Amino acid sequence: MARTRTVYRCGECGYETGRWLGRCPSCGAWNALSEAQTAPMRTQSGSGPAPQAPLLGELPQTQDARTRTGIEELDRVLGGGVVAGSLLLVGGDPGVGKSTLLLQAAANLARGGARVLYVSGEESAAQLRMRAQRLSVEDAPVHVLSETDLERAQACWESLSPQYMVVDSVQTVYRPDAGGAPGSVTQVREAAAVLMRMAKTTGCAVFLIGHVTKDGSIAGPRMLEHMVDAVLYFEGDRRHGFRMLRAAKNRFGSVNELGVFRMTGAGMECVDNPSQTLLSERSADMPGSCVLCALEGTRPMLVDVQALTARTAFSSPRRTAAGLDAGRLSLLLAVLEKRAGLAAFDQDVYVNVAGGLELTEPAADLAVLAAVASSLRGQGVPPGLAAMGEVGLAGEVRAVSQLERRLNECRRLGFEGCVVPRAGLEGVKAPPGLRVYGARTLREALELLLG
Repeated sequence: MARTRTVYRCGECGYETGRWLGRCPSCGAWNALSEAQTAPMRTQSGSGPAPQAPLLGELPQTQDARTRTGIEELDRVLGGGVVAGSLLLVGGDPGVGKSTLLLQAAANLARGGARVLYVSGEESAAQLRMRAQRLSVEDAPVHVLSETDLERAQACWESLSPQYMVVDSVQTVYRPDAGGAPGSVTQVREAAAVLMRMAKTTGCAVFLIGHVTKDGSIAGPRMLEHMVDAVLYFEGDRRHGFRMLRAAKNRFGSVNELGVFRMTGAGMECVDNPSQTLLSERSADMPGSCVLCALEGTRPMLVDVQALTARTAFSSPRRTAAGLDAGRLSLLLAVLEKRAGLAAFDQDVYVNVAGGLELTEPAADLAVLAAVASSLRGQGVPPGLAAMGEVGLAGEVRAVSQLERRLNECRRLGFEGCVVPRAGLEGVKAPPGLRVYGARTLREALELLLG
C-alpha cells in the first residue's frame, strides 16, 4: 500500500509544497496554503501495441450541430445553441439567477424531446419543485437527482443516458476517494475531470454552475476554466432588474456577445430591445446626460451616460464612476480641461451608466465628456442627438468600429442626429433621416453637442 505524505496545498490555484508558506509562490495569494494528505501516484508501464497517431487531414469530420435552448439570449452568447458533448461553466454572484436560467433551459430542452438530468447538490427535491412551480415548468419531463456524491450521480447518468445534464453546483459534488472537503481544490478538479470525460465520451452536453469568490472569479482551481469549453459569467446588481450574460471563453463561438435578461417573478425574461428599455426613463432636456451607442459583440445598444458635477468641500475633489473605469474618467477630465478649456479641478464629478451596464470600449469617451461638460455648463444635450468616439490625449476624436451599424440603431430608436469622429466617416452610409456630424477634435464635438 502506498504511504501517504503531508503536503501544503494552495486553496486558490492548487500549488503544492512540502512546507507551509505565508504566500503562494504560484498565484501570490496570502494565507491560502492548508495542510492536506496525499498518496504518491502509481504508474504502470504501457503494454500492448502502440497507439496510432493519424495525420491532421485524416481526422474524422463532425458536424457542428447546435441545439437551441429556447432562450434566445442564451443561444446568442453560446454562438447559436448548445454543441453536443460540450462542457459549459456558468458563474455569477449569489442570487443573480444562474440556477433559474439553467432550469428554464433544461425545461425547454426536455419539452423538445431530449433527455435531461438535473443534479442538484444545493437544493432538495422539494425546494427544486417549488422553484419549478414558480417558473411554471413543473410539467417539463426533466429528471431530477438531489445528490452530492458524484459516483452515485454517475451511476444515475449511466442508467439514464441523458443528452443534457445540469450540475448545480460543481463546488458541492465530491468524489469519496479523492480526499478533501467538497469545494476544495482537489475535489473541484477531480469532479470537473470526471464530468469532462462523461461529456466527451458520450456526447452529453454538461452545464456546470460555479460559485464565485469575492473578487468575481470562479471559485476553485484556475485549471477549471481551462478544462471547460465555455465560461459564461452572469452579471448584474440584485437591486436592478437587468442581468447580463457574457462569455469569457467560448470554443464554439465569439466571446464578444452579450445576453440581456430581466429578472421577474416568473423567471428570466429575454430583453429583445435593450436600447428602448434602457432609454425608457431618460429625462430629455436634463443637463448631465448624453446617449451613447455602445457595441457588445454584434449587438448595438443605446445607453444613457449620466454625469453630475458639484463644487467640492474638500481639498481633493472626488471622482466616482459606476459602470466605467475610474482611472479612465480621471484621464478624460484632464483632457477636458487641457484641450477644451472646461476645468473641473474644484468639482466633485460623478458618472453613472444607467441600467447597471459596464462600458469597457473607448467609444464611450465622447459621450462621457459630453455629459460632464453638459453638467458643468448647466445646459442639456438636445434630446435627438447621440455621440460616440474615442478621445485621445491630444484632444483628437478617433474612429470607432462598426460605425454604420451604430448609426442604424440610432435611427431605429428615433434619433435625428449623431456626432461621430470625422476620420471614420469615409465609406459609411448614413440611414435616411439621420444627420451625421463629423468632429476632428473634442472642442468641435462639444460645440456641435452643446452649441
